[in-house]
Parts: sequence; C-alpha cells; structure tokens
Amino acid sequence: MTYFLPCLYAFGASFAFAVVFNIKKNKLLFSALGGFVGQLTFALFQLIIGNDVILYMLAAIAISLYAEIMARATSSPTTIYLAVALIPLVPGGGMYYTMLYFINGETDLGVSTGIHTLLISGAMAVGIILVSSLVTLTRKIMIRRRLSIRKQSKQDLNESE
Repeated sequence: MTYFLPCLYAFGASFAFAVVFNIKKNKLLFSALGGFVGQLTFALFQLIIGNDVILYMLAAIAISLYAEIMARATSSPTTIYLAVALIPLVPGGGMYYTMLYFINGETDLGVSTGIHTLLISGAMAVGIILVSSLVTLTRKIMIRRRLSIRKQSKQDLNESE
C-alpha cells in the first residue's frame, strides 16, 4: 500500500494536468495512466536501486515507452502522453530548495541541491531521448527493409517476365 498510494496521487496529478492541457476526453485517462506507470516504475525499482537519479531515468524510460506505444495505438502525438505523465516526476521541490538555500545564504547546500536537481532533470532527459532515438532508429530500419523487399520483388518480377 505504501507504494500504491503515490501511484494514485501521480495518476490524479497527471489527470489534472491533462485537463489543464485540454487533452481530448477519449485520451484523458490514457494520458493520466502514464503518470501512474512512471510512479509505479519508480516505486518498484526503488526496492532494488538506491540511487534516485537512476530511478528517475528508469521512470522516464518507462513513461517514454508508454507514450510511444499509446501514440501509435491512438494515432496521436507522443507529446500528449509524455508531457502529462512527466509532471509528477518534475523535481520542483529541488528547484525550490535550491533557491531558498541561496536566498538564506547557505551557498553550499544550494549548490549541492542544485546539482542534484540538475542531475535528476538530465537523467529524465536522457531517458526520453534514449527511447525516442531507439524508436526513430527502429522505424527507419523497418522502412529500409520494406523498400529493399519491394525493390527485390520488382526485380524478381522483371526477371520472371
């Protein structure tokens, strides 16, 4: 239950942002489900991995995979699923505390919190880019194979005549 409740909160937050982003009604639940998937991935891997930067990257990878799959299944842009699902993972608290530490003159804490927040943001970006690049590469390979098969079948047809 300790791991399931944050997933429900992430679903609720994602749903609220999906409404704010004016996503169509038939895609609201699917886009909010991405936040649930990301938080569930974070919670499950938290049992195995102690480094939260890696946890954020794995959650971003899971969300990106989910967004790519849902985009293909619903013939929609990937960003409507990706942007909504990433909202619960955004390190807003880290940004807030970084600024608070600097304002209060605690420069060392501000720098360390700021670096940690940047690492989390960078890890999320790496996860998204990794999945996006792999999907694009896979699609290009599939298109080339289809073209070479068509070209080969045309050659075979010409040779048989």
